[in-house]
Amino acid sequence: MSRAFIFPGQGAQTIGMGRSLAETYPAARAIFDEVDEALGEKLSALIWEGSADDLTLTANAQPALMATSLAAMRALEAEGFAVTEAAFVAGHSLGEYSALAAAGAISVADTARLLRIRGRAMQEAVPVGQGAMAALLGLDFDTAAAVAAEAAEGQVCQAANDNDPAQVVVSGHREAVERALDIAKARGAKRALLLPVSAPFHCVLMQPAADAMARALADVAIQAPAVPLVANVRAEAVSDPETIRTLLVEQVTGSVRWRESVQWMAGQGVTEFWEIGAGKALSGMVKRIARDATTRAIGTPEDIAAAKG
Repeated sequence: MSRAFIFPGQGAQTIGMGRSLAETYPAARAIFDEVDEALGEKLSALIWEGSADDLTLTANAQPALMATSLAAMRALEAEGFAVTEAAFVAGHSLGEYSALAAAGAISVADTARLLRIRGRAMQEAVPVGQGAMAALLGLDFDTAAAVAAEAAEGQVCQAANDNDPAQVVVSGHREAVERALDIAKARGAKRALLLPVSAPFHCVLMQPAADAMARALADVAIQAPAVPLVANVRAEAVSDPETIRTLLVEQVTGSVRWRESVQWMAGQGVTEFWEIGAGKALSGMVKRIARDATTRAIGTPEDIAAAKG
């Protein structure tokens, strides 16, 4: 039985996430303390007691979700589940950073600082209101990509997230994304809806953020991960530190090839996908991609007890 540890992306954040882990496991608490110290602020207080609006801000949500994932991973390790037992690690968008930190490729402190920079740079790349993202449900990737191309009309509209066989997210200029909603419905989409995000992630409009990440990553030590990373932009495993550095820059403007990533892991014999951190969104996607695989969400002490069970 082969296992992969997978790490959630933006949208999974909730006030209070990870608190029970920190209260139960000293190793989990230490992660939140380390992230607080790295950022020079009490992000943990925002995560556990702050406002949902503040937590949802990209510059906060990204390091907060990473901290929660790493806390869950440390708690799992305290119960004897080592990251090296997995065949692969993978993460959805910012979750790729969580995966790399979990596998020892980047220090927790550096990961927190990188995600704060990434969140701010992605927010600032496009003025608020000029960009948008939309989920197209019930269309395959090729159809959704064709919808995006038709909707562009000289603006940017790209297939940004290939999440599962019936969910593709498009991203770009707001007017183009709004045109994509109508075109998608005409092409047979079950639903097409704007997403509550503050910027158009994973499209060429994010190039200023990619440039910022290239500068930030140039100064960060990256080791070979303890287990291979299945990278968003390649949908296959990588371990070389310099390749990882390059792909983390490409990831900002590139598509999140999640469906292909899960298919690739399943093709390599992975039968169990453990979602580490907040929420269960990735577990739902996995079940729609690799129907024979089993999933488990690890976000609370109760989840870990069930895994031990």
